[in-house]
Amino acid sequence: MKEARLTTPGAGSILISEPYLGDPNFERTVVLVCSHQESEGTFGLVINRMSTLKLSDVLEIPDVSTDFALGIGGPVQPDTLHYVHRFANVTQAVKLAEGVYWGGNFEEIRLMISAGLVSSSDIRFFLGYSGWIKNQLQEEVDKNVWIVNNNAANKLFNLEADSLWRNILRQMGGKYKVLSNYPIDPRLN
Repeated sequence: MKEARLTTPGAGSILISEPYLGDPNFERTVVLVCSHQESEGTFGLVINRMSTLKLSDVLEIPDVSTDFALGIGGPVQPDTLHYVHRFANVTQAVKLAEGVYWGGNFEEIRLMISAGLVSSSDIRFFLGYSGWIKNQLQEEVDKNVWIVNNNAANKLFNLEADSLWRNILRQMGGKYKVLSNYPIDPRLN
């Protein structure tokens, strides 16, 4: 049976960088596509790169019992804050996959955090984002820069960021499982 390669990204898709990408901004990254419109371009968040900052370093939220780690969502506008969560009831949140939502009313999120109703297994925060102009992402997918997985968005809450790239490839099986073991620098192998 021939392996089918998923080639059409959309909102809720996961982009997994090919192991030999060579771009330090995206080497071994996993990107959650939040918005993909052929006429406008694509907005996504790198979900497996962590910064050294915490949410309390960039925002004042009173009575916070849990501080949240901040991921590096991408190289574009690193002074902006984005979030992905599991809360279907947050006003204006965009459903990306079953149990995965992007954005929404931040004041509602802030109140939930202050009330202790949010844990780190429910929400991820990111500084900056990744963006592609019209047709750019599809061209990169066609050139095998990205592997598209349309069924892995919910793994962002279940797998550790530092092992996400490898684990998603392993779970995809076949040649992707082989790619998961590709060395960072094959010359040192």
